[in-house]
Amino acid sequence: MAESLQYLSGSDIRDKFLKFFEERQHKILPSASLISEDPTVILTIAGMLPFKPIFLGQKKAPQPRATTSQKCIRTNDIENVGRTARHHTFFEMLGNFSFGDYFKEQAIEWAWELSTQVYKLPADRIIVSVFKDDEEAFTIWRDKIGIPANRIQRMGEEDNYWTMGATGPCGPCSELYYDFHPELGDENIDLEDDSRFIEFYNLVFMQYNQDAEGNRTPLQNKNIDTGLGLERMAQILQQVPNNYETDLIFPIIKTAAEIAGIDYSKADEKTKTSLKVIGDHVRAVVHSIADGVTASNTDRGYVLRRLIRRVVRHGRLIGIEGNFINKVAETAIALSETAYPNVREREESIENELQREESQFLKTLETGEKLLAEILAKKPQQISGVDAFTLYDTHGFPLELTQEIAEEQGLTVDVDEFNVEMEKQRDRAREAHQTIDLTVQGSIDKLAEHIHPTEFSGYTELQSTVKVEAVLVEGKSVENAVAGTEIQLILDRTPFYAESGGQIGDKGYLSGDNLLIRIEDVQKESGFFVHYGKIERGNLNTGDTVNATIDRSCRRRAQANHTATHLLQAALKKVVDDSISQAGSLVDFDRLRFDFNCPRALKPEEIQQVEDLVNTWIFEAHEADVNIMPLEEAKAKGATAMFGEKYADEVRVIDFPGVSMELCGGTHVKNTAEIGIFKIISETGISSGIRRIEAVAGASVLDYLNVRDKVVKELSDRFKAKPEEISDRVNTLQAELKATQKELEAAKQELALAKSDSLLSQAETVGAFKILVANMGEMDAKSLQSAAEKLQQKLGESAVVLASIPSEGKVSLVAAFSQKVIKEKKLQAGKFIGGIAKICGGGGGGRPNLAQAGGRDASKLGEALDIAKKQLIEGLS
Repeated sequence: MAESLQYLSGSDIRDKFLKFFEERQHKILPSASLISEDPTVILTIAGMLPFKPIFLGQKKAPQPRATTSQKCIRTNDIENVGRTARHHTFFEMLGNFSFGDYFKEQAIEWAWELSTQVYKLPADRIIVSVFKDDEEAFTIWRDKIGIPANRIQRMGEEDNYWTMGATGPCGPCSELYYDFHPELGDENIDLEDDSRFIEFYNLVFMQYNQDAEGNRTPLQNKNIDTGLGLERMAQILQQVPNNYETDLIFPIIKTAAEIAGIDYSKADEKTKTSLKVIGDHVRAVVHSIADGVTASNTDRGYVLRRLIRRVVRHGRLIGIEGNFINKVAETAIALSETAYPNVREREESIENELQREESQFLKTLETGEKLLAEILAKKPQQISGVDAFTLYDTHGFPLELTQEIAEEQGLTVDVDEFNVEMEKQRDRAREAHQTIDLTVQGSIDKLAEHIHPTEFSGYTELQSTVKVEAVLVEGKSVENAVAGTEIQLILDRTPFYAESGGQIGDKGYLSGDNLLIRIEDVQKESGFFVHYGKIERGNLNTGDTVNATIDRSCRRRAQANHTATHLLQAALKKVVDDSISQAGSLVDFDRLRFDFNCPRALKPEEIQQVEDLVNTWIFEAHEADVNIMPLEEAKAKGATAMFGEKYADEVRVIDFPGVSMELCGGTHVKNTAEIGIFKIISETGISSGIRRIEAVAGASVLDYLNVRDKVVKELSDRFKAKPEEISDRVNTLQAELKATQKELEAAKQELALAKSDSLLSQAETVGAFKILVANMGEMDAKSLQSAAEKLQQKLGESAVVLASIPSEGKVSLVAAFSQKVIKEKKLQAGKFIGGIAKICGGGGGGRPNLAQAGGRDASKLGEALDIAKKQLIEGLS
């Protein structure tokens, strides 16, 4: 490499880029979150992604020029991470953007100036590429910049033409490459040779719009989108052989190597690959969690979980046992906190998420690796999809990990068969959870051609005169229905709220001349409010005009619970973590349920603080301010939106100023004082990273307290104690019961030992050893183990196998071997007893000297003990 290159740290490269373009009237914008607002991707994958709405004309540019250092994550090439010099999951893309302002010539001139004057790359080390038909770019590079024509490579559409999709803005690209070996000359240049060239800067000239037929027409406002890879420029300027050994990543690798007791410079390539994977992935997981991603089995949560699991496994491959990620993550946080302060601000959340996921996966990994080793020991030609799916479905072992381990053994996995098994499982799940009345939906689809969607009037009125647009009986449209018939109704307008946003539908009734219809539920289907009910009295015809009245008591309860849910989310953000977001909810008439992203259980004092804060806001009587406004305006004002929810261009905002502001279509109280009181019933975990709070509000609190009061009175009567004394009385009883149980266990063990002593005379001599195989009747497993240990000690150099049937059909087995049996005869208690247990339809194992197992078929116990005795005689002879 050229010694004339100036060394710049990764931080200096980033700062110089941003400063260069700031001096040229570009506004420096912060990196967007890795959680992209673009619904077509689950993570931010490119530097231009935050500006996509501007390029598509969906949003107006806030300024004509911008520059950013954007965090990005891509996992499509995850298998190449650590194996090539410059593949990453997490990377930073430095970019300068023009929104209808400067264009091709200026972008090229600044790219050259930045590269040669700021970063001081030698001009003879830079080669550029242009789209084969882009004569304008070719001419600028040759005539304005002065690059020889033979160092300007014309490339095809696959390499040097950028499109946003099948339609939309597009245009040619020009790329800058650094030449590591200019001594090889300019003949037969191959930019695909990554041992010689590295692409470090890409300039996209958005100058056309592509229609559905593939026709391209010039854009009225041409845009510039560029990307300079921070890690790649660091490799060049720091003169290291790959991106991983730059100061952006190598300190993380060094920390992992120190934990493993490895000298990186002396490590073999396989070890270096694992260290590089750890270095890359730890950056990715730290920034992902800092931006609010939590591990799960879907979407971006799965990406995070997969990356963490790969870190754990590569740690094990280089000899790291137990938890270690947080030690490495601390280095990653320290490296990033200046440019991205949120990683330090969210340090506790990062630590908690990594600790939880790592500990959980270590258990999974131990089980999965053991089972996979058994599969590989059979030396298959290929790992079957059924085996891979069993590992995944039953033991949580990821398919990607099975594929990686298989690849290391020179095998493949039958992914097609795996997908077949996965689809079978999905079919079973769909069958088990089918709740949509397809007959109703089909009728509605037909009716939609003739009637308009239902107008909802329930925000402002609880009773209204409405017209019956359609009557359905058993899912089929009918003209009329009589008393006693269960029906579904569609009205032209309705005060009844239809279930949505977690809130259940209203109840109530429809009435008319000698007509009464009880409405038990309302569902929304394709814009129509379907009222489910039963005609209690009279006849109903399509086209009738009736009075619709909702159950005011149920509505008040639902409103109280729904507003309480909003207050609960606001309180959780204040007390626990501002990054908490809703993951689901239920607003019923008598209770509420709120699911939220949180990596840990809430502490009792936190739950109490949350409850107290919600009640404080209730007692302070905050007025509701309800407005309809554009979605972007609502977000700008700080309104909370449910992640993943799709919203219209105009949204309804429920604002309790200073307390809570959310996008919501549900019904709410006008003043928090209407809620009355709020009580948390429980806080539990429902899946990895998702917690659930169940609570009651308003009149439901009284129902809840009445039930509790009844239980307390019953306990007081039973224990002859005052309510405040019940806890002490229960503690005393528990202590007494525990002491009694200990005495019983001791008596059982004494009995077992006494019974086992009577077996000493039944021991047989085989060579230099004694063996004893016996059935101990109904003895429990713990006593059985004690008896086996004692017998083995008393018999000296011996092998003891004891069995019992502690409960109907259940078999317990124990093996105890002396050290001489283990060392001289190579018999191990764990392996031995596991094989015997299989005869009884079970399994188990343990240490070489002492092991337990179990079985489910007691009828085979006699056979199993005979085989055990035979095998011991053969093994010890």
